[in-house]
Amino acid sequence: MIDLLLRNANLSDGRHGIDIAIDDGRIIDVAFGIEAVANETLELDNWLVSPPFVDPHFHLDSTLAAGRPRVNHSGTLLEGIEIWGDLAPTLTADDIKNRARELCHWSIARGCLAIRSHIDVTNDSLLAVDALLDLREEMAPWIDLQFVAFPQNGFYRYANSPQNLVRALDKGVDVVGGIPHFERTMADGAASVKALCEIAAERGLLVDLHCDETDDPNSRHIETLAQETQRLGMHGRVTGSHLTSMHSMNNYYVSKLLPLMKEAEVAAVANPLINIVIQGRHDTYPKRRGMTRVKEMVQMEIPVALGHDCVMDPWYGLGSHDMLEVAHMAVHVGQMTGVDEMNTIFDGITKTAAETLHLENYGIEPGCNADLLVLQARDPVEAIRLRATRLFVLRRGSVIAQSKPEQSTLTFGDKEQTVDFLARQ
Repeated sequence: MIDLLLRNANLSDGRHGIDIAIDDGRIIDVAFGIEAVANETLELDNWLVSPPFVDPHFHLDSTLAAGRPRVNHSGTLLEGIEIWGDLAPTLTADDIKNRARELCHWSIARGCLAIRSHIDVTNDSLLAVDALLDLREEMAPWIDLQFVAFPQNGFYRYANSPQNLVRALDKGVDVVGGIPHFERTMADGAASVKALCEIAAERGLLVDLHCDETDDPNSRHIETLAQETQRLGMHGRVTGSHLTSMHSMNNYYVSKLLPLMKEAEVAAVANPLINIVIQGRHDTYPKRRGMTRVKEMVQMEIPVALGHDCVMDPWYGLGSHDMLEVAHMAVHVGQMTGVDEMNTIFDGITKTAAETLHLENYGIEPGCNADLLVLQARDPVEAIRLRATRLFVLRRGSVIAQSKPEQSTLTFGDKEQTVDFLARQ
């Protein structure tokens, strides 16, 4: 007798009609026609089953705070930072936790069960760090929260950032963060990359820097990040997030840069929704797209994950933490509409994102945690096309969220026609 049996699932690797046996919170078998007696069986009728979505780049401390104390009228990164600078001193622990908890509820309902969140450590009280560490413990049964110590106002630009960042790590924050392009000079930015990587290397921690989130093609801190990764032997432990200056760099320089990233095993995180909104604000026409060179990095076999970044905060007033919306935007703005490319984009919000966070026991194989997502789609391409309904969300083999299948009924006189938007063969 096992706890749960999922029958007739489609998997993102192309397998169809697969059964998944679950017991004691773990997957124990994945095969065709499993013979087992289960306490509960779900007949899935060839719906797509995936590991849960993973958001590798988010900001829980600022989420759901849009309009406080004012709206970002320019839509720029710098105005968002100014607004956050006015808002942050007014926050309370309860306010931070209540907003972040609500976002976690949205995330769970939409099948995202792991978030890497950057936390601003330039508030000397470290109020947000303490509040979110409390929330992480509270939410642990349902969602994994990984935190980045993020000096929003610059590691050197704000005098107390170095000590605050170390204090945050000492409290239990997982990852070293930074924002080199916001330092006062390029030299300071490069120095901050070196210092932050050294802190992470000394402590055996991961690194995830907001890197070159600008339209300036001369912002090349990703080159320094790759070099520091090599120098310190941190291969596979370092992530460059945003990398939007790459969309403005000349092709010759990028042809040098991408091999450096690959050799250092530096991962990239693109944030399509926020990048396409914030970047290119000073352009007339032609207007730059804003997102980094996802297609080119994928072709170089550089790991690229996709983040939501913001939901209803000083930088982005939209969003509902739907990672399929992130993938949908990436497919369009990156012009990645080939089937293999769309499957890779789906990996960017699942497998590749999980690898970026170094999540353990993630996937659909015997021994993995029974954290699963049943989508009203037959394959990843259809899931992205439809932003498919999340029929079931499972955490350690238990259903923690479910939705009814989406369909509409049309009336033509005395006749009715059901529309479910699925492709018909």
